[in-house]
Amino acid sequence: MTEKKPFWDGRKILAKIAANWHVKALSVALAVILFVFHRTSLLENRFFSAPLRIELNGSLVPASSYPRMVRITLRGEANSIYPILEDDIDVYLDLTRHTTEGTYRAPVQVRREGTALGVDPLEISVDPPEVSVELDRKISKYVPLTPSFQGELAEGYELVSYTLTPTQVVVDGPLRLMSGLSELSTDFIELGGRSEDFTATVHIMNRDPLLVIRGDGITEFRGLVRRYIMIRSFEGLPIGIRGLNEDFEGIPAVETGNIRIQGHQSEIEAFEPGRDTLYLDCSGITESGVYTLQVQAEIPQEFTLIRSDPSYVIVRAALRDENDAGEQP
Repeated sequence: MTEKKPFWDGRKILAKIAANWHVKALSVALAVILFVFHRTSLLENRFFSAPLRIELNGSLVPASSYPRMVRITLRGEANSIYPILEDDIDVYLDLTRHTTEGTYRAPVQVRREGTALGVDPLEISVDPPEVSVELDRKISKYVPLTPSFQGELAEGYELVSYTLTPTQVVVDGPLRLMSGLSELSTDFIELGGRSEDFTATVHIMNRDPLLVIRGDGITEFRGLVRRYIMIRSFEGLPIGIRGLNEDFEGIPAVETGNIRIQGHQSEIEAFEPGRDTLYLDCSGITESGVYTLQVQAEIPQEFTLIRSDPSYVIVRAALRDENDAGEQP
């Protein structure tokens, strides 16, 4: 009888597969490389900047400058990477294991959140990949506030007083910087052209990013504006006689005097006293004699007399007939 051959001969099939195996393996490898290259050629890059956070243990804070922003590169399919929100890429340095002051270097790490979860393929790279930071002991203290001004008040006005609410704030920062911090200034408060009391809400200026101001970082300024008061002196003014009965003649011992007055700047600068500004009120003299009278000053009511010099003057009063008779031989 003739032996019947099996329909499937495994040995021959394996032999055919094994034949020229190195050529076949190379073909498979080339196919994989072409597939990967083709898929990679379809990927796109997206660039943006993200804030760099530093995670610490609470007793230390950064004491030197470091990159506040890092460059992020997302690589993936266009319809996958562009919908990702920038806030969903969290970039940070993990320094929580350090408990003593010093300078430490750590890799920049990335944490996916929200719209960045489940995206595949997705490659994320950062620049710079590592950051060096100096750490110092964290302290807090109250720091007083001082206002900063710009512009000029309306002519003739001055800022007589002001208040800030609050007057001081709590600041956190590294020991090395906090030891030299004595005050914080506000943003500029505009004075230009003001002639009345005013209130303004202004930001507290923090020019060092290593310091943290607690609260909302603002203060309320209230300023009291008044017309500028000026003091001016006038000398050598004649002292006149007023109210003296026409039958009498008065002769003052001092003929000139000085005054010192105050008033609003614009008004007092324009004021010029007349010859009858200083006078002696002789209306009470009814008989001859020697009288000591107070020196009076006639000035506009918007001014205030600070002093006159002399304050009192001796006056010799006599009937005109007596003076005439005394002059005859």
